[in-house]
Amino acid sequence: MLELTTTLTSLHVLYLIGVIVILFVMVMRRDTPIVCILFLFLLGLTATGTLSGGIQTVFNASLYAAKEFMEIIATIALITALSKCLSDLGSDYLMMKPLSRIMCSSSVTWWILGITMLLFSLFLWPSPSVALVGAIMLPLVIKKGLNPLAAAMAMNLFGHGIALSYDFVIQGAPAISAAAAGINTQEILTTGAPLFITMGVVTVTAAFLLNRKSMDNIPMTLHDFSNKGLQKENASHEENPVSKESAAPNRAALPLAIFTPLAFLGDILLMFLFDLKGGDATSLVSGTATLLMVLGSVLGFSFKAPEKVTDYLTHGFLFAIRIFAPVILIGAFFFMGGEGITSILGEQYQSGIMNDWAIWLAGKAPLNRYMAAALQMVIGALTGLDGSGFSGLPLTGALSHTFSLITGGSVPVFASLGQITAIFVGGGTIVPWGIIPVAAICNVSPTELARKNLIPVLIGFACTFAVACVLI
Repeated sequence: MLELTTTLTSLHVLYLIGVIVILFVMVMRRDTPIVCILFLFLLGLTATGTLSGGIQTVFNASLYAAKEFMEIIATIALITALSKCLSDLGSDYLMMKPLSRIMCSSSVTWWILGITMLLFSLFLWPSPSVALVGAIMLPLVIKKGLNPLAAAMAMNLFGHGIALSYDFVIQGAPAISAAAAGINTQEILTTGAPLFITMGVVTVTAAFLLNRKSMDNIPMTLHDFSNKGLQKENASHEENPVSKESAAPNRAALPLAIFTPLAFLGDILLMFLFDLKGGDATSLVSGTATLLMVLGSVLGFSFKAPEKVTDYLTHGFLFAIRIFAPVILIGAFFFMGGEGITSILGEQYQSGIMNDWAIWLAGKAPLNRYMAAALQMVIGALTGLDGSGFSGLPLTGALSHTFSLITGGSVPVFASLGQITAIFVGGGTIVPWGIIPVAAICNVSPTELARKNLIPVLIGFACTFAVACVLI
């Protein structure tokens, strides 16, 4: 049985104040990095007791966050580089032409994109799926008139929401929850199935109904869209990059249009054959994208290929860094709430601040089955604020066993509730620092995407809780 006691210090109180202030600033639609920097300094000052320690914490936390995000930054940069190459050659249009016939409206396009993301994510996990689906499908859905923000919602809710929270194929999340709860993984997948299905169906349906009138967008290519901000800056110095490069040699368009999906299908086969998951799968997709970009440059631009490759890489990394620059500081603060605190402040801090708050809250609240279910969802959401989702699963899994002993409720139901909220929040769909890959691929604001997702996800939580009250 998990011991529901922990000692809270001034560091815990200061961190909670920081979370509240940051959330308030977000609600006010203002940028939050300045607040994150201030509270990083105050946390470092409180933890070390020295001015130099506070100053160093700002840098150490930022460096830790940059390292954690580096894989995503590189993936986004390389996929963007490939996307620009395919757009210049005209291969993106040829690849998506067969699908364009069934994408007769923005609503149909939204569901096709979401379901495709769900299927890829179930077998590959969302991170590599974002790269694959973004590289292959996103140019078409944007060109067909789907708003990029709506496209990001579909990819995010179906992938990092439904697929990652249920995860019945790879079974990474339920395996962690089950191990901590002392039950079999299959118990979570079967007993908790009504909860996962309710959460998924209600959330995506609510998202569609609430946003279907605003899904249309002026058709444009992904290259147009990803360059939108850069073109504004360079409009007075350069001619439009799209029109300038539209006359580029296109003899490589058809070969690249055929070989690109085949190469990514080969990646999927290798993932199955060699059981590649997570970072290994993402690196395979990213490396393939890089090689395809080089191949397209050589076939399409011959002697100009070295310069084109440099241009594409520069464009890709400029785009990725432009997206991630503020997020690194935001992530630095929230990593302090999880396991990152050990790397940032030292070995004397072994437990994440938000985990300590969750345990304290569980020990103080009066418990019956329904209160315990609500508390499990709150704790799962709290642990997800670090933007991980998986970091809180050992805690929610252990709490599900404890809550069952205290109230007589179902362990799999408690575990499923914690898993759903931890991953939907931190995995993630409603914290900006947890949804960067999708936001970056679609070139939308992570904060705006989080706001769009918030109400549908909260509706999903409410309906899932109602179903849990019946099952528990």
